[in-house]
Amino acid sequence: MIKRLLITGYKAHELGIFNDSHKGIPIIKRAIENQLRVLLDEGLEWIILGGVQGVETWSAELILELKAEYPDVKFAIITPFLEQEKNWNEQKKEKYERLLMQADYHTSVTKKPYEAPWQFIERNKFVVRNSDGMLLVYDEENEGSPKFIKKLAEQYAEKNDYRIIVIDAYDLQVMAEEIAEEERNQFL
Repeated sequence: MIKRLLITGYKAHELGIFNDSHKGIPIIKRAIENQLRVLLDEGLEWIILGGVQGVETWSAELILELKAEYPDVKFAIITPFLEQEKNWNEQKKEKYERLLMQADYHTSVTKKPYEAPWQFIERNKFVVRNSDGMLLVYDEENEGSPKFIKKLAEQYAEKNDYRIIVIDAYDLQVMAEEIAEEERNQFL
């Protein structure tokens, strides 16, 4: 059973998403929601995110919506270093700060501003070790930043009871078709 779930995946720009009105976001959020509902019904208590713009921030928004139905679920934002939002535009910073304020817990693994890539590695090791499983939005055909944490989680899972749930391009295509069908049926 997964009590503490790590959710991660592509950054928004890796998916070609540059604004909050992109039609792909509801598809990704619905795919994550479907997996989350199953895990929440099985006893999921904590969700761990990194707060990166993309899958992680969309997941945080989704968790806040799901809290109405699942008031006991908590989420943490655990960053690799302090001030990860330092170079983001104002709109992204404001959104991130709102999510941080609503998180049940937030911290930085290295407790210092960005120095080098080792901070990402340390953060990834920490969040994998401190979760029971990972929900990953990632497709092997389209490499991106999630490949590093995926590899780490797979290595960890070889020696530990650790579940990796992947939402790939096929899953997102199926979800897009389901949503399109629902929208067509609304007009009948």
